[in-house]
Amino acid sequence: MSPRPTAPEPPHTTPSQLPLRFGYGTNGLADLRLDDALALLADLGYDGVGLTLDHMHLDPLAPDLASRTRKVAQRLAELGLTATVETGARYVLDPRRKHGPSLLDPDAGDRARRVALLIRAVRVAADLGAHAVHCFSGTLPAGTDEDTAWKRLAESLAPVLDAATATGIPLAVEPEPGHLLGTLDGFHRLRRELGDPEALGLTLDIGHCQCLEPLSPADCVREAAPWLRHVQIEDMRRGVHEHLPFGDGEIDFPPVLEALAATGYQGLTVVELPRHSHAGPEHAERSLPFLRGAAAPASPRPDGPVPPPAAPVAPPGEPSAAPEGRTP
Repeated sequence: MSPRPTAPEPPHTTPSQLPLRFGYGTNGLADLRLDDALALLADLGYDGVGLTLDHMHLDPLAPDLASRTRKVAQRLAELGLTATVETGARYVLDPRRKHGPSLLDPDAGDRARRVALLIRAVRVAADLGAHAVHCFSGTLPAGTDEDTAWKRLAESLAPVLDAATATGIPLAVEPEPGHLLGTLDGFHRLRRELGDPEALGLTLDIGHCQCLEPLSPADCVREAAPWLRHVQIEDMRRGVHEHLPFGDGEIDFPPVLEALAATGYQGLTVVELPRHSHAGPEHAERSLPFLRGAAAPASPRPDGPVPPPAAPVAPPGEPSAAPEGRTP
């Protein structure tokens, strides 16, 4: 395994002066070959990529993973992109169960398969020089009480955190609507149960904050700041777990990005539109100018507020984006 490369911080620069760094998730570019997706993001001016390990993009279960990872690392370097490794592929372990098996599965062998995937993702992240590895808990299995599920989650993550500590790659757990760990309160419960290990961090999804957190998205950023290791971003409406293009939901983005910049966070802020791959290049092209405009000083702005991007029109024969609704 190659040592994790580090980039020196620019001299005479404080974290709060550094601009936010934007990426786009490959789970929203699933119809593109990985090399084409990376080239597109570099051409558009993104700083990095949220790389979901999946059968179409750096398959974590196919042969020669180490050599394939080296090639991706070289390509990222050539394009000037950084990465976060994401592990939310729907059917990478089980072709019949979405996100199955999970860290909460009643079968110990099935839980071990998810643990092995996450440890493999940590090693991939180290070889890519990635900022973090993202993961989530999974939904509460039928017939399992919550206390048992929390115990399984903590026990399952222990060896993953050991791998994260050994490689210097933080594990960034995401509160996911409908999952056992679904809120910031859930993250703090896990953190306490594990003894607050240094390698355990947080993936904060801005849309999820709008969907179900009692705090505003900007306040969620401020509350989560000490543990932020990865950020996902998209628009969303209150009470509906549906990832939306910017301008289609209810989030006021300038205060959110101002709060994020004030924390000094320097990982990637990754656009997360997994149901929009049919128009992925168009959404990627529209998203970056929107985010840069929203991250600019809010006042004074002679050109007024940041307008929402124009909604892309699906080419003939392409499906429209299926809403996620209230299911995880």
